[in-house]
Amino acid sequence: MCDGRRVGVPLGTYRAPTLALALWWLRDRASWIAERLDPLPGNPRIPAGALVPVPDTVPDVPSILRAWCADIAQQEAVADELADGRLVRIAASDDTTEYELLAESVDSLRMHRTLPALVLPTA
Repeated sequence: MCDGRRVGVPLGTYRAPTLALALWWLRDRASWIAERLDPLPGNPRIPAGALVPVPDTVPDVPSILRAWCADIAQQEAVADELADGRLVRIAASDDTTEYELLAESVDSLRMHRTLPALVLPTA
């Protein structure tokens, strides 16, 4: 939220040629976000003292995203939704930010737009 308005910051897009690659990309982006939110202590690129533990009451977005990546049943559910042409939203949030991954089947949308028009019989 900024100035009382919800502000989105896109971190990337990918047009996957297959459903399997679309799922791979979603998992990769979720892992990418988790790694940046929860880097390993001792990383030489992070200044000493820059990382501090958060209270147990703060939602652990990196763990939520990593768990989603590892859950085969959730991956299959996402694949089914995409195959059926529905928009998929994977989201996790903490006290300050909502992290959201969106995916939709471009081919499914295209197929729905190009379905033949209903032709009524003429008298």
